[in-house]
Amino acid sequence: MTRLKFIIAILLFNFIGVLNAQEPSVLKKTPVWKITVDKKEVKVGDEVEITFESIIEKNWYMYSSDMNPELGPIIASFTFTKHTSFSLVGKLKAIGSKKHYEDIWKGDVSIFTGKALFKQKLKILSDKPVIKGSMEFQECSEVTGVCMPPFDQEFEVKIAVGGSQSTVNSQQPTTNTQETVNGEPSTANKIDTVSQIKNADTSHQQIITSSNNQITKSSNQEESFFGFLIFALIGGLIAVLTPCVFPMLPMTVSFFTKKSETRSQGLRRAFIFGACIVAIYASLGLVFAFFGLGPDFGNWLSTHWLPNVLFFVIFLVFGASFLGMFEITLPHQLVNKIDSKSSMGSFAGIFFMAFTLVLVSFSCTGPIVGSLLIEAVGGHFVKPLLGMAAFGAGLALPFTLFAMFPSWMHNLPKSGGWLNSVKVVLGFIEVGFAFKFLSIADVVYHWRILDREVYLAIWIVLAFLLGMYLLGKLKFSHDSDMPYVGVPRFGLALIPFVFGVYMIPGLFGAPLKALSGLLPPMHTQDFILGANVKSSGSETTSNNQTSNIKHSDFLELPHGLTGYFDYKQALEESRKQHKPIFIDFTGHACVNCRKMEEYVWAKPEVLKRLQNDFIVVSLYADERKLLPEADWYTSPRDGKVKKTIGEQNQDLQISKYNFSAQPQYVVIDADENKLSGPNFFNTDEQIFVDFLDKGKAAFAGKK
Repeated sequence: MTRLKFIIAILLFNFIGVLNAQEPSVLKKTPVWKITVDKKEVKVGDEVEITFESIIEKNWYMYSSDMNPELGPIIASFTFTKHTSFSLVGKLKAIGSKKHYEDIWKGDVSIFTGKALFKQKLKILSDKPVIKGSMEFQECSEVTGVCMPPFDQEFEVKIAVGGSQSTVNSQQPTTNTQETVNGEPSTANKIDTVSQIKNADTSHQQIITSSNNQITKSSNQEESFFGFLIFALIGGLIAVLTPCVFPMLPMTVSFFTKKSETRSQGLRRAFIFGACIVAIYASLGLVFAFFGLGPDFGNWLSTHWLPNVLFFVIFLVFGASFLGMFEITLPHQLVNKIDSKSSMGSFAGIFFMAFTLVLVSFSCTGPIVGSLLIEAVGGHFVKPLLGMAAFGAGLALPFTLFAMFPSWMHNLPKSGGWLNSVKVVLGFIEVGFAFKFLSIADVVYHWRILDREVYLAIWIVLAFLLGMYLLGKLKFSHDSDMPYVGVPRFGLALIPFVFGVYMIPGLFGAPLKALSGLLPPMHTQDFILGANVKSSGSETTSNNQTSNIKHSDFLELPHGLTGYFDYKQALEESRKQHKPIFIDFTGHACVNCRKMEEYVWAKPEVLKRLQNDFIVVSLYADERKLLPEADWYTSPRDGKVKKTIGEQNQDLQISKYNFSAQPQYVVIDADENKLSGPNFFNTDEQIFVDFLDKGKAAFAGKK
């Protein structure tokens, strides 16, 4: 019994390990800074030294301030709010940083590992010094290339003149004119007081995956790495319920119970069998892990018409296979040859037995595996590798558990028509998601063959057909006769019917927020009920609005907002209208961009600010429209000619903000000075309102 518990613990450990073997950035906490002052008693005219210290987690590093800021990486930057009560003495000192050459930046960089330490001297000019400021820095992983979005934190150092002890407090964002010390933090005097500095921009909760220290992908919510692993694991468990796999459960379990001389030997073989299944699928993921590295390939894969149309066709083929039109099988000679080796010695025989299971079940698991690989390719290197391992764990877990506890087999339902029903339901889902890929290409290239109402009509029909199938009103070639509908099946049938009814109002312009990001944008819909009624946020339109908005013939802002789609034109309008610029780095294929527009932009307080207080410019990073040759330029960043709107917008985002994922929001003035942000995907309305108000207040303070 003790050995059995040990084996169960090992299985659980490995199972949890697969789920948690994600990028360390997912667990990265907001760094904590310790700020100290070197004197306990201060008088007017004294010089004090402030020390900023932060512990850096193992295998992470921070770019220091003592390097050329023009190289490219985001270096640590400390800014003091200008005030007559103190003055800076000398330059900021970075203590203990390490310098080395990096090929990607083509120069010497300076980094901190283990601990970041900065010192700055100040001279006290008043008995009530007001010492406030902000810091910006970024931490990156040495192991995976993962970088956190740049942190923007604020601080306040209170120094009492006359012998009282100084204190350090967190501070809310201020709007005063600020003074920067050579792009580096300024530090003051040392006292035994410690305070955590609150993150002024909580949107940094999201994680950004980077390649070569360039941040390339966001969203730790819908498209999080952990969520993908859960999805892959569930896919493996569902694959067990298909007619190709489920009947093999009793045969495989019987093999281990009869061929093993002792129970402990049977348990050991069952565990090895499950581990081999995981290893085989992980090896498949390893092959695909070599594809999709780098932001250029990831952007091409997600937005170009060729891969999206190809994925559309693949999903339709998979769906047709699940619906019973044909079977996707591997050559019988290959399967038989592998199967013949399962009688070899202990470990080799078990491995080839697992390999045989993988090959024989391919006709049912192939479409699921293919869908996962399509989802994984273009992501981080470990995504397809661990995704396939998670799928293999889901598939292997029932085989291993039933081999450990053979008595459970008596409680399993008998094989029958319900297995094919599972397969058909998956077929409907595959067909539905096929149109998502076609929709991406359609929106990016403005084909207008799959507008929002057409897309919705397809999904509504598929939902009702699936409901009819579950009720037995629709039958496919491999389905058995169903004399009556059981209560569980009836309950399952309600789900697609409810889903279909929910989507019907979308045909008339309902936003369908639960599906935002999965549907084509609202501007592709030809008919919207009550479209002539102005939204609350668009009642006030600037009289200075130009009538010649570039690219407005094929691009449109949501919710009736008026704005621009060209960066230079937005700068010109900012000078004319004397308003700050709200930059929206977005994309046609950006799921989280649509979520932000539906869940945040649509809120009255946000919409009112965007319409009345800002020059809104949406810069599409995946827009394929070719610009006139006179507007082409060669980017100093990568030496490539930027010919399309999307290429130029993406180049601007990477060059100026060291970021290439969408959405990203920044508030600037007409001179391109950053006033607020950057802000990222976060559906908290108040965070977004505070971000806008901070930019507006900073702009007002510059007048």
